[in-house]
Amino acid sequence: MIRIEDLHKHFGGFHAVDGASMEIEKGSITGLIGPNGAGKTTLFNVIAGVLPPTSGRVLMEGEDITGLRPHALFSRGLLRTFQIAHEFHSMTVLENLMMVPPNQSGENLWSAWFHRGRVAEEEERIRERAHEVLKFLTVDHLAEERAGNLSGGQKKLLELGRTMMTDARVVFLDEVGAGVNRTLLNTIADAILRLNEERGYTFVVIEHDMDFIARICGPVICMAEGRVLAEGSIDDIKNDERVIEAYLGTGLKNKVKAEGGLDTVLEAGS
Repeated sequence: MIRIEDLHKHFGGFHAVDGASMEIEKGSITGLIGPNGAGKTTLFNVIAGVLPPTSGRVLMEGEDITGLRPHALFSRGLLRTFQIAHEFHSMTVLENLMMVPPNQSGENLWSAWFHRGRVAEEEERIRERAHEVLKFLTVDHLAEERAGNLSGGQKKLLELGRTMMTDARVVFLDEVGAGVNRTLLNTIADAILRLNEERGYTFVVIEHDMDFIARICGPVICMAEGRVLAEGSIDDIKNDERVIEAYLGTGLKNKVKAEGGLDTVLEAGS
C-alpha cells in the first residue's frame, strides 16, 4: 500500500528523518514505535503532506505521492489523525462528522439558493451515515454533545469516526492512546480491528502502549534517530538488542535483558 524510499526531512542541521525506508502492506495494521525524538511524527507529517520532504519518495500502490498536499491525499483515501485531536469544539459530534464528506452540494452558493431540495436530501443521507458511524463506535449517545466537551478518549474516537465518513484506504494514527483511559482504549482497539477486518482499512499506528500494539498490530517497525532500526513481530522487537539500546542506552541494556523487564521499560522509556 505504502512504500517509503530513503526519506529525509531536515530542519537546518537537524535530521528528523534521516534515510528512512519501509513498506506498509495492504490490509495490515502496522505499529510504529521508538523513543521520543525518533522521527515518527515527522515521518507521518511528510507522508501525509503536512511537511515537504528534503529528499526521498513516498509511493501509494506504486504511484508517487511525494509532496502532495493533505487535501490531494484525502481524495486518494490517505488520512491521518493527530496526537492532539483537532475537533470543531463548538459544533456537535454529529456536525463534526457531517463536515467531512467533500464536494457537498450545499457548499455551492448556486445550489444552496436554487436546489434546496437536492441539498436537503444529500444532507439527510450524510446525517444517516454519521449516525451509523457513531453507532459503530458505540458513542451514538453523544451525537448532540458539543465536541469540545468530550473527554480525550472520546475525541480520539471522533477522529477515528471522521475517517469513516469518507472512502479511507490507509489511515495513519498518531498516538491514538495518549491520555485515554483503559476502557476507551479497548473501544478504540475494537473499532480499529473491525475497520481492518470488515472494511479493509490499512492502518499505521504510532503508540507507546506496548499492550495496545501487541493486541492490534501484526508487523511492528521501530525507529531511532530518524531511521528504521528493526522490523518484525512484537516479540521480535521487544527482544532486539538494538531496540533495547535505543530506548535505554548501552549501559542498561544488559541489566534489562537479564531482568526480563523490557515490556515495562519500553513504556517507561517512551
